Amino acid sequence: MKTRAAILLGCVLFAQSVCADTATEAAEKAAAGLRAAIDVLNQAEGARNRIAALTETIRAYELGLTALREGLRSSALREAEIRGSFEAKRERIEQVLAAMVAMDDAPGPLVLLHPGGPEAAARSGMIMASVGPALEAEAADLRRDLQEIARMRALQDSALGALEDGLAAAQAARTALSQAVQDRTDLPQRFLEDPEELQALVANAETLEAFARGVARLQSDVGPPIADFAGAKGALPLPVVGTLLRRAGEADAAGIVRPGLLVATRPEALVVTPWPATIRYRGPLLDYKNVMILEPAAGYLLILAGLSTVYGETGDVLEAGAPVGLMGGRDLAAVEGTGAERTETLYIELRQDAEPIDPAPWFVETREE
Repeated sequence: MKTRAAILLGCVLFAQSVCADTATEAAEKAAAGLRAAIDVLNQAEGARNRIAALTETIRAYELGLTALREGLRSSALREAEIRGSFEAKRERIEQVLAAMVAMDDAPGPLVLLHPGGPEAAARSGMIMASVGPALEAEAADLRRDLQEIARMRALQDSALGALEDGLAAAQAARTALSQAVQDRTDLPQRFLEDPEELQALVANAETLEAFARGVARLQSDVGPPIADFAGAKGALPLPVVGTLLRRAGEADAAGIVRPGLLVATRPEALVVTPWPATIRYRGPLLDYKNVMILEPAAGYLLILAGLSTVYGETGDVLEAGAPVGLMGGRDLAAVEGTGAERTETLYIELRQDAEPIDPAPWFVETREE
């Protein structure tokens, strides 16, 4: 468990270390982190708590994959920058080299002559004496840049193998996780089946807003109280590895404004609950694909919409970090290279006493300092 936690922490800290490293060094660190995550993924099958082990290692793989792809993108930009510098310097270097070759071919006595006399000849000699060291320094810089390009190319070749290995391990882990969740029988439950009122709400739902308000009115929190959710504000991890697309209250391309966050994710990204919670609803709803409504504390509802697969049953009480589903699409990490990969979107809404509140301040990645 400590190994997996270390990998997760390392992947999170990677983003903070990029600025201190060259693009190549950062990408190399990310590749090493991804390979470590793959090793742990392959060991998770035999773990005592398979669901927790698989969840943590899939998350570590996703963080490592994101870090590696960002590193490769930075590396590609750095390579383009170096090549651009080569082109910008090409004409000047060629002119200096041509002058030195011409001087080297000229007879010795002629080099010492200058039409301006001895003083001008001495001045010219001093200038020429400085050309050699300057050119050597320039050559050393070019040599370093060429070596960095060689490292980048080697990294890109090895990264493809890491992506392919990681994809295979992650797909196997996702399949194993789905089976393990299906076989799970030890979860506490607050009620054993969907109440009739909930079934009626699903049948008559016209909007997510109305459905969420209806769920908030249903009997809830019938078990022991859950930990202080309000006190966790600003410290929760996002339920999925992704990139914030839209904040609460920001209109989309169609001019529609929603009270939640929209996060872009990779295909088949794992979605987890960021806090201990009871499943209040899970299943298809309107045009939101699958919806997961969690109750992290009395009076609060956390809504996750846009999932392709959902885990668990209504009434299940989950620990923080427990898997609740997968995003749609198909993970093609090794095929896509460094192109665009976040093609799925998860909608995150938070409600208190049935009213929507801005979720951003609750999550580490989206809070504003």
